[in-house]
Amino acid sequence: MSDLNPQAREMADESMVRNLEAQARAIWPQEIELFRRYNLSGSFRILDAGCGPGEITSRLAELFSNAELLGVDIVDAHLELARQRYGRFAPRLRFERQTVFGLQVPDDAFDLTVCRHVLHAIPFPERVIRELVRVTRPGGRLHLIPEDYGMLHFQHAALDPTRFWHDAATAFGEKTNTNLYIGRDVFEIMATLRLPDISMDYVVVDTLRVPREIFGSIIEAWRDGYAQSIAEYSRFTPEQAIAHFNQMIGDIGNPMRYAAWMVPVISARV
Repeated sequence: MSDLNPQAREMADESMVRNLEAQARAIWPQEIELFRRYNLSGSFRILDAGCGPGEITSRLAELFSNAELLGVDIVDAHLELARQRYGRFAPRLRFERQTVFGLQVPDDAFDLTVCRHVLHAIPFPERVIRELVRVTRPGGRLHLIPEDYGMLHFQHAALDPTRFWHDAATAFGEKTNTNLYIGRDVFEIMATLRLPDISMDYVVVDTLRVPREIFGSIIEAWRDGYAQSIAEYSRFTPEQAIAHFNQMIGDIGNPMRYAAWMVPVISARV
């Protein structure tokens, strides 16, 4: 674990690739309309900061055929996978190893700057948002998905999922100097930076809008990648953490049960 990348182990685990793929399949069908709302036209540049294996970078390349795109990440294996999978979009789509704490690009370089599923996993999110603002041109757009683990809703059963998410996320954040409730705090950060046209939307990943198999795959990947870490950082044993995840997976697969994950999507003009 490093000071600026406290989830390095979890991010490098194979489960993260499965997680990001399932999240993209669950979120993109609703999120695409938010991107269309920006009315981007002509030739323009897009940055995907923390792109992982390129799930959303590639979708943006398909959506915006006139765009030049740069995806950056610090996990070499994810970048190599992205290059292998999406080489058909080269040269207008490139993947580079860069950190969101100090992007190697000039000021005002991008028309749209995207940062999804990153801010909850790192310390000092305000620093990163300022850096994203720096590289976005005046009049350009920021598009962020800051996860919030207080926005997961499962029915109670033998185990209490509400208490699990509260206790596990709070302890995990305290031990890693991260904010797993950052989704509710980003508006204030943007307002403090005096960014105009702030908009908060929600993608609803639930058992009515998203196929249960896809939703369940997200929780399975979280279980496989995070159960041991939760045990290290919280009061739960590995067996207890796995049991909570398995109950949630079972509920998602049960057509008589309901579950939801509210995913905040916040945007602003620079």
